[in-house]
Amino acid sequence: MSEQHTYRVIVRGTWEGLTEEARARLLAEAGEHGMASMRFTEEGSLSYEPAPLKHFSMRYVVVSDAADGEEMAGAIAEDRAQTTLGGLGYGFRDFRSTVTDLDTMKINRKSRSRR
Repeated sequence: MSEQHTYRVIVRGTWEGLTEEARARLLAEAGEHGMASMRFTEEGSLSYEPAPLKHFSMRYVVVSDAADGEEMAGAIAEDRAQTTLGGLGYGFRDFRSTVTDLDTMKINRKSRSRR
């Protein structure tokens, strides 16, 4: 069995071709998708600013084989984002991902003398 790593992935994109209904729904729900809603989850959490309604980000936790690396984790998250947004009827383009491998991330701890 191969080693699994946990990744945090931020998928960013641009809204495109939103219908009037989709635009109205996004604007009505904007309060639920602001800074306070930014969480890394397996299902993904959507955040965006209502004015201007142009860009969005989705945050994911992806667990996958370490051998597949960060590139695969980003692809998995982008696929999840595409499925979610497409299912909601939202048009989008220009996905780009930022991936952090939590299992290899170095944590700098302050020494007791600096506290």
